[in-house]
Amino acid sequence: MSSTMSNPTSTDNASTASQAAAGISLRKILMFDAITCVAMGLLLISTSGLLSELLGLPRDFVLLAGVALFPCAALMLLTSRIGTQAQPPAALVWLIIIGNAGWVIASLLTMELWFSPTTLGMVFILAQAAAVVVLAVLEYRSLRQALK
Repeated sequence: MSSTMSNPTSTDNASTASQAAAGISLRKILMFDAITCVAMGLLLISTSGLLSELLGLPRDFVLLAGVALFPCAALMLLTSRIGTQAQPPAALVWLIIIGNAGWVIASLLTMELWFSPTTLGMVFILAQAAAVVVLAVLEYRSLRQALK
């Protein structure tokens, strides 16, 4: 293979993801984050008994995690709607990004320190934490772009 040929790298993938995120407005990302919070909250609340058994987590914990998502969704919705025409208030977006990071940390603590979930529980916790990381990264990148 010639040294002038380039191979796809993870940097290329990150660049592509960054370009895709640049095409999505911060307001839309925040709105999507709010919708996912409401959906997850409804899921956790409406199926807390079943999920408790399947995931190996206390029912009240699952229920309260679901309830906690509604104020988060409200903040995200509010933030997506206010601010200047160009962008939502940066301070509130930072609060959301930090809150998302806190949710991920709490998810890992739930799995490793506080409880002993089933294998399905660990998969569920890791999958939702990964989704929250993606949203936090998209929000951060979009905010950074808006502040340039």
